[in-house]
Amino acid sequence: MRRLLLGLVVLSFGPTVRPSDAQDTSAIDRGVRIGIIYRPGVRPGMVVLPVHAAALDSVRAILSRDLDYSDRFELITLPGGDSIRVTGAAPGPRPPAAGGAGRGTGGAGAAAASTLNYPLYQALGADFAVAVTPAPGDTTIVTVHDVAAGGVRREVRARLPALKDPGFRLVVHQLADRVLEAALGVGGTAATRVLFVMEGKVYTIDQDGADQQLVSSSDHQAMSPAWARDGRRFSYMEFWQGHGRLFIQEVGSGKRAPVATTGQALDFTPAFSPDGKTLAFSRATEEGTDLYTVNFKEGCCLQRLTVGRFYDNLSPTYSPDGLRIAFVSTRAGLPQIYVMAADGTDQQLFAPFDYGATGSSNAPEWSPDGQTVAFHRDVGGTLQVFVLDVRTRAVRQLTSVGRNEDPTWAPDSRHMAFVSDRSGYRQLWIIDVETGRIRPLLQKSGARLPAWSPRLPETASSTP
Repeated sequence: MRRLLLGLVVLSFGPTVRPSDAQDTSAIDRGVRIGIIYRPGVRPGMVVLPVHAAALDSVRAILSRDLDYSDRFELITLPGGDSIRVTGAAPGPRPPAAGGAGRGTGGAGAAAASTLNYPLYQALGADFAVAVTPAPGDTTIVTVHDVAAGGVRREVRARLPALKDPGFRLVVHQLADRVLEAALGVGGTAATRVLFVMEGKVYTIDQDGADQQLVSSSDHQAMSPAWARDGRRFSYMEFWQGHGRLFIQEVGSGKRAPVATTGQALDFTPAFSPDGKTLAFSRATEEGTDLYTVNFKEGCCLQRLTVGRFYDNLSPTYSPDGLRIAFVSTRAGLPQIYVMAADGTDQQLFAPFDYGATGSSNAPEWSPDGQTVAFHRDVGGTLQVFVLDVRTRAVRQLTSVGRNEDPTWAPDSRHMAFVSDRSGYRQLWIIDVETGRIRPLLQKSGARLPAWSPRLPETASSTP
């Protein structure tokens, strides 16, 4: 708790918003890979074809970056010019597209398929090709070609808002996720955002590092942001007259309301239950810090889960099934990761540790797939990110360069955002835990306490 509170007075100040340029082609560090050597053919090759309409330049730029950041493809860069695309029809039958409304093979998508030279792209190492084409009105067609099969895998249609519309980038991100699902059958993280704290305020930023926005009040210091599982709401704490009051805010409208029964003590680190009815949080008093839950839907039913008796219990995180809560406790001396049933029973040590070899552990977050819990731990006087295997209770160190803390999972349970000073100052980074690829999310000093959203629904506005 002291780390969370003291951190508010040591934040660095700097610019708060970086607007995207007209075509979203601003330089964004694409990251490096640490300790990983790729062999040819390990990941499928993907090529995003050139566009023939200037209005779609931004769509292609965002789409390409999202597919790159998925870490599931080797992006192939074509030679200069686009004559390589407009060639004769490939021989052989073209398989039918996957079913679903708006996913047929007619219209512009079929035309693109008939002119694509599949053998040529296969020779270039591509397993998939993505074409972005305009349709009548404000509709955009994204066609996913299966190069090896020589046909269209899926065709996706979407109505794009105007380029400067707050919802434009979210719609394109959702298109990228649909491309990934069409190609590999897995969910993406393009249509997600990360909440974080900087200069005592809560901000949000797209997972590709663009569109930073202030979302908390400008009148009070805030901390401890957390997302609801539906992606339509988030919570955070604000300081009010020496107390910590919890708020829940709607993404679409920006409307917010204080959580009943909070604000009379120092309440912080909220966590939504998976069913969206309950908020678990930490409450600090003169006797210590303990965990509580409240039914914020009904505005009632405050329940105390721990009885600290002059030690601290804080930072709750629900398992995806809602049956358990991992949390931090100082009952054994240094803060360590514990687990209990959601009603407060069966409390036990969760993450094993070695006295003398490692120190305090903090900031746990359960992965969306339920298999691991990420947290940071003191190792030799500096903090490093660890992951706990829930089934075996085995602990693995994930980072080693610089000071690394406050991990938060992406909805794919594969990517993680965290705070690190590996570049010389504290900023947000993203790591792919499967390949080791790491990239900066926000190249500004002072960001902390990130919280990665679930996949955002189509109705979520870009401006909370």
